[in-house]
Amino acid sequence: MQRRRLFFQLGFFALFLLAPALDLLRFDLNEAQLWFLGQRWSLGIDAFRAGEITANEAAMRIFLRAFLPAIVVAVAFLGVAWRYGRLYCGWLCPHFTLVETLNTALHRACGKLSVWDKHRTTRAGVEPSARWWPVFGGLCLAFGFMWAITLLTYLLPPATIWGNLFAGTLTPNQARFLVIGTAVFTAEFGFARHLFCRFGCAVGLFQSLAWMANPKGMVVAFDRDHARDCRTCTTATHPQGSACDNGCPMRLHPRNIKRMMFSCVQCGQCLDSCEETQSAQARAPLLQWKVGADAVRETLRQRKAELAQQKEST
Repeated sequence: MQRRRLFFQLGFFALFLLAPALDLLRFDLNEAQLWFLGQRWSLGIDAFRAGEITANEAAMRIFLRAFLPAIVVAVAFLGVAWRYGRLYCGWLCPHFTLVETLNTALHRACGKLSVWDKHRTTRAGVEPSARWWPVFGGLCLAFGFMWAITLLTYLLPPATIWGNLFAGTLTPNQARFLVIGTAVFTAEFGFARHLFCRFGCAVGLFQSLAWMANPKGMVVAFDRDHARDCRTCTTATHPQGSACDNGCPMRLHPRNIKRMMFSCVQCGQCLDSCEETQSAQARAPLLQWKVGADAVRETLRQRKAELAQQKEST
């Protein structure tokens, strides 16, 4: 599953980088022109100003070419999120692809997936080494610059931006955008990439809200009847601690109830980690994806377990 997910991530990442150069999607500030799938996308306002169409025809064109496509895309996107959660984040989002890459580099440097983690995440075959700190810092800087120049090519002709960059003839505004953008994105990648995914990304937030509103939405279900098997959750890949907790790139605890998994990106790494540890001990995995009626039953079990814990604590 993780190989398939990586294939989708790399494919979408390449599309994100190449879309402006191929005129698949960009807005040219110089011409005030939207390009979509290699074609100029016009709302018909110029034709109205030239007297070629009536006001009603112009309004209809604006609705059909602007509002209707936006509504269809938003409904389809939130419909997927309603059913499957933040699937876009875990399987396509270019930012999250970089988050996972930086997690790996930072873990090599200090044994943590975030500079704010209080405890190390133990993984076999990975011994933290200070030699990885320059690699982590260099990746943050490189990704920050790549993010800044890619976003600039969504607003100005890519050939002009790259030509000016290699020729050293960037305009003052272009240079300022790249310097400030690189600094901001570098800091975000280094210190706040998880916080951004959880609380700062509007795309992720709306997906989570849609998912939380649907009791039948896909969840990671935990087999609590065999919870004792978690005590021996150790293998060569995860020699210490909970494999599913160590496997989550968002620093979540997958066995928690749904409302505590608000920012889950459905990457499935916790499921793979659980399957690996339990298979090594000839047992069935304790974590599975559930959707529909099975998800509702899992939510009800979670609430029942939570109420039981509250009663015991009182």
